[in-house]
Amino acid sequence: MTDPRFFAEKPTLTGERVLLCSFTPREIEAMGAILADPDVLILTGSVHTSADAHTRSTALDSATRRWYETRADQPDRLDLAIVDRATSVCVGEAVLNELSPENDSCNFRILIGPAGRDRGLGTEATRLIIRHAFQATSLHRIELEVFAFNPRAQHVYESAGFALEGRRRDAHKFDNGYVDALTMSILRPESP
Repeated sequence: MTDPRFFAEKPTLTGERVLLCSFTPREIEAMGAILADPDVLILTGSVHTSADAHTRSTALDSATRRWYETRADQPDRLDLAIVDRATSVCVGEAVLNELSPENDSCNFRILIGPAGRDRGLGTEATRLIIRHAFQATSLHRIELEVFAFNPRAQHVYESAGFALEGRRRDAHKFDNGYVDALTMSILRPESP
């Protein structure tokens, strides 16, 4: 049974540059192109070759569309669309998932499509959702995994207060080579 102290409420979080909100049909539609972006596919480990990263359709299939439509109904996770306040366009998602209520911990993941990169939107979205998690729930620990070939994301996580904990060597095969996966976390007392 899911502990109600965590993610039953789906907030709207407002920053200077981004708005984090539940997925509406407009945000869901935008996710098709974001999820098909080659950089998103590669950096999230969704593909194993550069060639595969360029073959995805920008149209959401019915299963993926339904999955996004049901995110607001999930009390054990928080899936929020990242909306660029300057354009009112969805540029990605920020997610708290893999909840472990007995340990007061969960996982964090984020992805940003091309329209939201290199403008600080991911950094602000990360800080907003982490701050919310520590202020609105009893969470003590939030962890994530990032591939070593994604230094931009590592920098974002470090600037939000995440600390490197360890390295899973050769954890992901990509283009006939192997990439390390880095484990990072932030604890409630370390939250900015």
